[in-house]
Amino acid sequence: MNIPDLAEKIVKQDRRALARAITLIESTKPEHRAQAAALMEALRRDDHQAVRIGLSGTPGVGKSTFIESFGMMLTGQGLRVAVLAVDPSSARSGGSILGDKTRMERLSRDPNAFIRPSPSQTHLGGVARRTREAVAVCEAAAFDAVLIETVGVGQSETVVAEMSDLFILLLAPAGGDELQGVKRGIMEMADLILINKADGDLKPAATRTCSDYAGALRLLRKRPQDPEGFPKALMVSAVEEHGLDKAWEEMTALTAWRRENGHFAGRRAEQARYWFEQEVRRGLLARLETPEAKAAMQEIAVKVADGEIVPSLAAQEMLQQIKG
Repeated sequence: MNIPDLAEKIVKQDRRALARAITLIESTKPEHRAQAAALMEALRRDDHQAVRIGLSGTPGVGKSTFIESFGMMLTGQGLRVAVLAVDPSSARSGGSILGDKTRMERLSRDPNAFIRPSPSQTHLGGVARRTREAVAVCEAAAFDAVLIETVGVGQSETVVAEMSDLFILLLAPAGGDELQGVKRGIMEMADLILINKADGDLKPAATRTCSDYAGALRLLRKRPQDPEGFPKALMVSAVEEHGLDKAWEEMTALTAWRRENGHFAGRRAEQARYWFEQEVRRGLLARLETPEAKAAMQEIAVKVADGEIVPSLAAQEMLQQIKG
């Protein structure tokens, strides 16, 4: 694969080249990983910055419906929108449905939108293993906004906050109880809480839920990266397309304030450091997957099972072999 040529086509907004690049990035083959690293280095010189928006929420809250309506509103304003949707992979078969293009039929036909579903491949964090690199490629392709949809709310789905400029939490009316186990942590990371389905019979419940969360947010410790009044809770209806313009207005206002006060660039620098450390950890773990390491592990594991050596000393022995 001609990496410089691929990078040039991406910068020129070639959609087929963009799709090929993400496929390359998601590959686990060693030769593809080397090519992907070269591609990322070639694109690094591009100075275009999109607004990276991470979206999480409980199953059934309407994430796909919201993204389609929100994306259509943005493209209607002349903006180019990329959607990176992560589908959960089966722990048994490893397969994924990847049905986001079907659920976002209108947006998928919009020439100013690009939708790429990816399997999570059992990777924790609610995102695919290479979503961060896919975001950077979409940014190089001059998209104005990149929406990252996680598989859903859970203890680990806040990893999306480490690759986005804004972290949006979608909630359903009267859905507070289902977040009891994760609410504190994920609310502390959210920049904006959107109560979806604020229409029809659910509108009174949405109003109460929005009020409850607005009150809860005021009790959280103020973060240095937030202006006065943030984070905040708003009501939206993806079906009736109400409140979407207000949500975007708040997102752009928060982004502008962070740019002016140095928090935007500072946060991206912190994220780059975080992902560097993650890559080092992944590389070390990959050493355990070699045939030699697996054989050594099996040999030492037999000694542990037979009581010839305690697990802690066995682990030290294994680590010494990896170092050697």
